[in-house]
Amino acid sequence: MTDKLEAWPPLPLAEWQATRDTLHMCTQIVGKIRLALSPKMNHWWEVPFYLTARGLTTSPIPYGTETFEILFDLIEHKVLIETSAGATKTVPLAARPVSDFYAELMSQLNSLGITVKIWTQPSEVPNRVHFDQDRIHSAYDPAYAQRFWRVLVSVDSVLKEFRARFLGKSSPVHFFWGSFDLAVTRFSGRRAPERPGADSMTREAYSHEVISVGFWPGTGDIDAAFYAYAAPEPQGFANAAVLPGAAFYNTQLSEFFLPYEKVRQAASPRESLLSFCQSTYDAGATLGNWNRQELERGSPSGRSPGTAEAGGTAGSD
Repeated sequence: MTDKLEAWPPLPLAEWQATRDTLHMCTQIVGKIRLALSPKMNHWWEVPFYLTARGLTTSPIPYGTETFEILFDLIEHKVLIETSAGATKTVPLAARPVSDFYAELMSQLNSLGITVKIWTQPSEVPNRVHFDQDRIHSAYDPAYAQRFWRVLVSVDSVLKEFRARFLGKSSPVHFFWGSFDLAVTRFSGRRAPERPGADSMTREAYSHEVISVGFWPGTGDIDAAFYAYAAPEPQGFANAAVLPGAAFYNTQLSEFFLPYEKVRQAASPRESLLSFCQSTYDAGATLGNWNRQELERGSPSGRSPGTAEAGGTAGSD
């Protein structure tokens, strides 16, 4: 397959929407297993997956005196269950109903002596059908599933480079199976104001001031894009001039967006994405009065840590 040789392949949602939705449900099943068995961490960091050289992984999950790990191999298109006792089980990733995948995965876990009960209704999606009843989502195109992973590999590398510039508290670069996106979050170190009416998940996720940036493969009529937001959003953030020129502020979602296709077609996708990460952070951190001298390693682009792009002129690729 030639896609695996291309770092930034095209990812038109219309061509793989059905596969995307099936894969999303499969990752939710595995994610809920991790959630059910993992100790709670700040900001729900026990929930996400991580990129591997072949796909995605839960990382080790504690179970009794042992651990196990569930991995999505998007090169050979299978899910692997591996235990610290040396046992391994495999579940194919193929075109079949989600309910069949769910049944086989739970059966293989049981065969390893792993018993887990999960909430079988999907999260963060409309028209939710319980996994054990879902015969709607059944498409799986291996080429597009692998292409999606190849995009994640490239994005993961850039986000890790961006994360390394920060000395303050920062999340890992991780993949949220609920919203189906890869993200990294920086923290100012200060508590955030309480959000009136917020549910428990939102209160925990946004208990402190953050600036996040990530990649989302799109859904419905929205194609793949990068996003960035500040929470709480400082005054003037929506009007900040950020890079590259194709980036724009979405007033409905209160986030900056940058279409993936614009980054893919840039002379340097890496530099294009880094400019988006850095300029949105510069705007949020400066307008939000973060202590940038203490939080940053210095300016990779030659600016002093206290200088923002918020009042500058947005460039273009």
